Amino acid sequence: MRRRELTVAGAIVGTVCAILALPFFEQLELISIDALHALRYQIVTASRNTSPTVVIALDEETYRTEPFANIPKVLWTPPQLARVVNAAVKAGAKVVGFDVIFPTTASIYLKGFDRDFLLALRAASKNGKAVLGKVQHSEKPIAPFPAQSFAVGHHRNIRALNLVEDSDGIVRRVPLFLASETASGIRWDPSMALELALRARGLDASNDRDRLRLGDYDVPGADRNALAINFDTAPGSIPIFSLADIYACLDRGPGDFLNAHLARKVVLIGTVLDVEDPKLTSMRLATTPNPGGSAPRCALSDSARPAVGGARDTLPGVLVQAQAINNLILGQALEEFPPLPYALLALPLLILTVAAVMGMKPSSALVVVGVSAVVWVGLATTLFTGRLVLPLIDPLVGASFVYVATLGYRFAISDKDKRFLRCTFALYLAPAVVDRMVANNVRPALGGETRELTVMFSDIAKFSAISEGLAPSALLAFMNEYLSAMSDIIEAHGGFVDKYIGDAIVAVFGAPHDDPDHATHAVEAALACHARLQSMQSDFTLPGNPVVSARIGLNTGEILVGNMGSRRRLNYTVMGDAVNLASRLEGVNKVYGTTLLASADTRSRCQSHLLFREIDRVRVVGREGGVDIYEPIGIAGEIANRGMYLITQFSEALAAYRDRQFSDAANAFEKLAADGNSASEVLAKLARQFEHDPPPLDWDAINTLESK
Repeated sequence: MRRRELTVAGAIVGTVCAILALPFFEQLELISIDALHALRYQIVTASRNTSPTVVIALDEETYRTEPFANIPKVLWTPPQLARVVNAAVKAGAKVVGFDVIFPTTASIYLKGFDRDFLLALRAASKNGKAVLGKVQHSEKPIAPFPAQSFAVGHHRNIRALNLVEDSDGIVRRVPLFLASETASGIRWDPSMALELALRARGLDASNDRDRLRLGDYDVPGADRNALAINFDTAPGSIPIFSLADIYACLDRGPGDFLNAHLARKVVLIGTVLDVEDPKLTSMRLATTPNPGGSAPRCALSDSARPAVGGARDTLPGVLVQAQAINNLILGQALEEFPPLPYALLALPLLILTVAAVMGMKPSSALVVVGVSAVVWVGLATTLFTGRLVLPLIDPLVGASFVYVATLGYRFAISDKDKRFLRCTFALYLAPAVVDRMVANNVRPALGGETRELTVMFSDIAKFSAISEGLAPSALLAFMNEYLSAMSDIIEAHGGFVDKYIGDAIVAVFGAPHDDPDHATHAVEAALACHARLQSMQSDFTLPGNPVVSARIGLNTGEILVGNMGSRRRLNYTVMGDAVNLASRLEGVNKVYGTTLLASADTRSRCQSHLLFREIDRVRVVGREGGVDIYEPIGIAGEIANRGMYLITQFSEALAAYRDRQFSDAANAFEKLAADGNSASEVLAKLARQFEHDPPPLDWDAINTLESK
């Protein structure tokens, strides 16, 4: 790209990055987290870890099963919940947390009603194994009944269940600490998730809230006081036991079952109902069936379990807490970038997009950008499985902005000049020259260079006789058809048409683009033109149906090529003695009855797969020295045996001719001439003449031609 285009590209990328960093586009960062969870859900079908947290659920089965059925939840505390808490602690649970709050109690009407529950809480809290939940509000929090708070030791064992809802109402994070007003000032307490994780690992919360460590694990998001939840996308990743089944299990000797499933676990008691405490989370796009029923059963039969409903886009709040606790214990919380670096992470895709649009066709650039976007999505998904959150939506939206803006710039400004150059000069200069002008965005100027090229001259044989019987319109149609077919072949082989001179074509190979094999391509083009013209005979509707044939001369040498003419009118063309020789060789075909002739310089630079027949050594008009001339026969492997025989026999006859064995040479040439070979007939006549009138002893075996 040129300096102006680089400046524009940088401005477009910088502007888009700045736009993506605006608060308005923060929503894209949030959606990226949801989309990455959904993508990972399609890839990772099994749970990544054994959950250190289990849930005892107040679920639909509990509400339908005795002794819980048909009584209000406030009456469940004695002895049902008391027995469950005692059993969980006895089974070796590290800590029991309540995601359900009992702000009222029947004990105000029935004295001593909660006694068993309060004793269970007191016994568990003395060992740090019971934590009650509350919901912190700006006004009055929703807290457990005061007797329950007193039983667990007030604030030491009561933690907030608050979650962080983003601006779109989606829960993606949990707070790590929450502030409470006390008589002595503001007190920062760990949230429920952090408190349970700390107790499970036997740790205390650090006083440095901006850099929280759990053992050797630096908790990401501590500086923002929000832990980004890395949801386990596998259904049933967190075991959920129905409270009804656990309670029924207590009457059957629960030791082995509870020891197997609750020992060394964080036990959360909470509600799992569609109508109570549903949360829209990052899992909203990775919809899964209700996770209930994922845990083994102890006492109740599977037939008693309610049927699992269809896919859900919400999760119960207790499962959100459980996921956060697992992230903290296992050290697997999501790691997010700060806002500015987050926007800058889109730079690679934006730069690739602007480079592709600036340097390629729009359709090709779209393919490149599309493939790059797929690669980016794959990379982001792969890194997300390792907990690192790369921007997913931002770069894709930004790349779309860059693509449209850059395409608009190209259409309105950059390509405008290129379209002008192409439209203005396409019919007057070689296509390759126009392409180079457009690529460099420079107008043609006078000047040239000397370089080795191959020039091809082509002329229709007996054109005057053909054109005499044609009306001007018919002649024009014939010439357009012929010149178009020949020009297409020339350009297909890497050459360009320098000019048309009536029925003659002047073509150049090796310029303006470098082509080390220009001689080979020129000969191949000449052979292809000859073959195409033979196949076109039936396409020409000429009076008398004459055979249309063209003579072609080829020469290679140092040639001046460039823009030549005046300052107001110029032509990209070639000049030099080597160009004139190609023209002379085209005329030499008339002498020898051949169609294609090439100089020794052209033959020597051709690849070995091309076969030639040496015809003679001639002195053309305007040159003192002799020129060895060769007839291109075809491509090795495609020549019939008869063609190979002609090459061999003609070569032997020519060698005899040059050794002054004129009688033998004449006999050999006449034999070949009998098969209709015109060049053999010409040389046979020369050999007979020298047989009767030998040339001088210093004869150079050069046939001097008197006409062009």
